[in-house]
Amino acid sequence: MIKLENVTKVFPSKKGKDVTALDDVSISVNKGEIHGVIGYSGAGKSTLIRCVNLLESPSKGKVWIDGTDLTKLSKEKLRQTRQKVGMIFQHFNLLRTASVYDNIAIPLKLLGVPKAEVKERVMKYLDIVDLSEKKDAYPSQLSGGQKQRVAIARALSQEPQVLLSDEATSALDPETTNSILELLLKINAELGITILLITHEMNVIQKICDYVYVIENGNLIEQGSTIELFTKPKQPTTKKFLNTISQRKLSDRLIDELNLEGKVIRLTFLGENTGQPLLSKVTQQFYVEPNILTANIIELKNGIVGNLVVHLIGSEHQVEHSLSFLKEQGVEVEELGVN
Repeated sequence: MIKLENVTKVFPSKKGKDVTALDDVSISVNKGEIHGVIGYSGAGKSTLIRCVNLLESPSKGKVWIDGTDLTKLSKEKLRQTRQKVGMIFQHFNLLRTASVYDNIAIPLKLLGVPKAEVKERVMKYLDIVDLSEKKDAYPSQLSGGQKQRVAIARALSQEPQVLLSDEATSALDPETTNSILELLLKINAELGITILLITHEMNVIQKICDYVYVIENGNLIEQGSTIELFTKPKQPTTKKFLNTISQRKLSDRLIDELNLEGKVIRLTFLGENTGQPLLSKVTQQFYVEPNILTANIIELKNGIVGNLVVHLIGSEHQVEHSLSFLKEQGVEVEELGVN
């Protein structure tokens, strides 16, 4: 449904040194899936998502929506194709002097949608976002979450095949963020809309994404299913993002001290293994003493991941056998403090 093929975006600089915001980036989003792009400020996330509907034209590469290469279209054909792509933003972009109803209706009228159909669509999508009773209210009378719901209804009213989300929850408190994410899941499930979002918040990826891309300095440095990245992160930046939502990080000093006797191990459990008493079995079978340092369970859209950081005390032989046993049970094992 969405495909970026070797996209590079370079911004000219008056100081003489051009800025490469995206460098040979390729992504592919299948119909009906939710993909997320995560990175720190300045990583290139916003440029990437603006290239999807050609709000920014790539310096190199191709952009495909539903099999059509947007970079080859005339202005008129591009305008028509963009109607397949809805977009929501961090700051809502509502008309302050227009009611909720008119904020959704005005773009439809400008597109030439018949009056009767305009009313039908406005009420249909206000109902989907649970704001029917606010149709006569003005933006100043709404909370941040309600404003974002209006923006989502406005995007949906054009009945797109794709929805782009540009940091749509960044200005919202955690509870409101969760409600908006639940709404996006509902839209994806009930309307079949493909969603591509950008964020700097790992909890957004955790809650709704099927697949994730990690971007840094304009480069895609890691990608995979959400479960893969949560269980087997490779890049330091990915691990830093994971540390923001799970108690994964211990100080190097503490790890070095503990490694003087036994080993400090990160264990990652997936699916049914999260409920198995594997540490108890290790204690009984291999005579090692596990001391749990940190532990948590993370619920993803498509599964459950458990994380334990454990200090295993015992002879080197016993510890190695216990680690082999855990690996055989499908547990990801990472020794900490090993250079």
